[in-house]
Amino acid sequence: MTDISWQRSLTLRFWRTHTGAELDLLVVRGRRRFGFEVKRTTAPGITPSMRSSLNDLGLTSLTVIHAGEDSFALAKNVRALSWRAIVREIGPLS
Repeated sequence: MTDISWQRSLTLRFWRTHTGAELDLLVVRGRRRFGFEVKRTTAPGITPSMRSSLNDLGLTSLTVIHAGEDSFALAKNVRALSWRAIVREIGPLS
């Protein structure tokens, strides 16, 4: 696990098990844990690694950022978020 602490109240981590399950970004704030996965696909689904991270880490939520057009729920506490929604939210990058 790689750690980046931010203002002591927020920790960013990459998570991986010895069996190969991994999570691109784990954000820990107090007792709450938020997972993020980035997928190139336009039709994301829940992978075995995502199931492992949900169960092993007790995630509050898992967000899958993907290349498709729409954002939608994948399961309880798991959502697929279009990268376009992120770009709209943060505005132009140039």
